[in-house]
Amino acid sequence: MQKTFTGLYTAIITPFKKDGSFDQNSFKEIIDQQISAGVDGIVVLGTTGESPTVSTKEHDEIIAFAVDYIDGKVVVIAGTGSNSTAEAIHHSLSAQKAGADGLLQVNPYYNKPTQKGLYEHFKAVADAVNIPIMLYNIEGRTGVNLETSTLLKLAEHPNIVAVKEASGNLEQMKEVIEKTPDDFAVLVGDDGLMFEFGKLGGDGLVSVASNIFPSEMKGFVENCLSGDVSEAETFQKKYESFFGACFIETNPQPIKTLMAESGFCEEVFRLPMVTMEDDNKAKLMEVFETVK
Repeated sequence: MQKTFTGLYTAIITPFKKDGSFDQNSFKEIIDQQISAGVDGIVVLGTTGESPTVSTKEHDEIIAFAVDYIDGKVVVIAGTGSNSTAEAIHHSLSAQKAGADGLLQVNPYYNKPTQKGLYEHFKAVADAVNIPIMLYNIEGRTGVNLETSTLLKLAEHPNIVAVKEASGNLEQMKEVIEKTPDDFAVLVGDDGLMFEFGKLGGDGLVSVASNIFPSEMKGFVENCLSGDVSEAETFQKKYESFFGACFIETNPQPIKTLMAESGFCEEVFRLPMVTMEDDNKAKLMEVFETVK
């Protein structure tokens, strides 16, 4: 059976105007660039999209706006996770109604649920909708790891078809790739690990770097997935420092700063996200200049 989500998915930033409101025009420009570059899909309101600081109303409206504007040109995966199961279900149903192609469901953060709690949370969301779900395992942001044994149980649900693995643990990723069903997609959530992840047999990347380098990252992911190790390794070596610089401060501060410097949006964040420290910004721009 064919896997539902493979290739390059850009976790796009959410641009704000100087007054802090959602910037529709900048959002359109960012989306247009992604579509022109041939990305396989766009993740709206993931962590990179500052999802924790948009209101419930904005959350539903931004996803609906993105789905309407993209109009089927690429896959839209809506970030609808929450540390409240009821809220995750609300946003998921809203995204489904808006026409999203799939949902991204992060581990419930701060609560630190048990593996049983994780299973019941994700199952409740999956039971409530009838569109595909990509789970999002990121212990560093949520305080809890989705263990492979729990993931395998969840993979039995017909609506849970993929996982974004951002544990940073290549051994765990290898186990997930080997043990999940043949039609279950395993994507990595760390640009810097895509090269090694591809060699393990992974299916794609949910990328931060592709906000600013969509066509370049598209080619990189294609080379990684096709087994063109030489081309992929050359790219990895060139961009390795840049991948690291994108996390010199908390994501999405560096990538949004680069997008602002490149004219795509205002350099506006919602607290507690803030503008970068001057020395870090200088380091980021220095690395950016070497690859752009």
